[in-house]
Amino acid sequence: MKSEIQLAFEKCRKENRPALISYTVSSDPNKKKFFKILKSISTHIDLAEIGFPFSTPIGDGSDIQTSSYRAIKNGFKMRDLFQLVKEYKKTNSSKPIILMGYYNMIFNYGENKFLKDCKKSRVSGIICVDLPWPENKNFAKKCKKKSINFIQLLAPTTTKDRMKKIMKDSHDMVYYISMLSTTGGKLKVSPKKIIQNYKKIKRINPKKNLVIGFGITNKTIKSLKSADGLVVGSMLCKTITNSLRMRQNPVTKLDQVCYNLKNKIL
Repeated sequence: MKSEIQLAFEKCRKENRPALISYTVSSDPNKKKFFKILKSISTHIDLAEIGFPFSTPIGDGSDIQTSSYRAIKNGFKMRDLFQLVKEYKKTNSSKPIILMGYYNMIFNYGENKFLKDCKKSRVSGIICVDLPWPENKNFAKKCKKKSINFIQLLAPTTTKDRMKKIMKDSHDMVYYISMLSTTGGKLKVSPKKIIQNYKKIKRINPKKNLVIGFGITNKTIKSLKSADGLVVGSMLCKTITNSLRMRQNPVTKLDQVCYNLKNKIL
């Protein structure tokens, strides 16, 4: 049986466009508002990445860090995230949810308990930022047994030989980090160069759903639309921060941002 992630990419391919993938931090700005944000932007996105906040997010820039600290301050608990996903899937049953975060959180929660709760709440995939291949092999196998996609990461510095091995071990989706930076950094390489690198990776296994993340905004998304999928995260987290500062409703603001992003890749 095909996974929800695979089906989402196939749908986008039929519509001749990349998948729009959102990244927002769970419980930001609070549990209630976050759930409303997720439901609202679901009209425009194809897959939703939800970050579980961590106190020292080494791969993240200031926008996602601010979101994470706000969520932790507001009392984020992992069990709340699973409950939220469970509730969300009642009304958005086919929309894939991917949890993204750091291994410390999974380790402290307990790998088996984490995967059991992912399965129960119908999580489709997991991205673990600081658990690289081949160290992630055992955990990735555990994910597969539960029919959960473990999403491997590739970087511009990944060698071709290593890329081939990672692609071979990967599940339905692979995440290409567009540049050497933390999240939210300004694009240090041209979109043309990113797509050139992307196509080289794609040739290794054309059947794999390969997405691009890092540095994607409303200004850069259109020039990267030949990819299978595009992840927008820091821009969304920044929108929440700005909305709160301006005393505006982050739900309507994020809905508008995602609507505009979607229109740029149609």
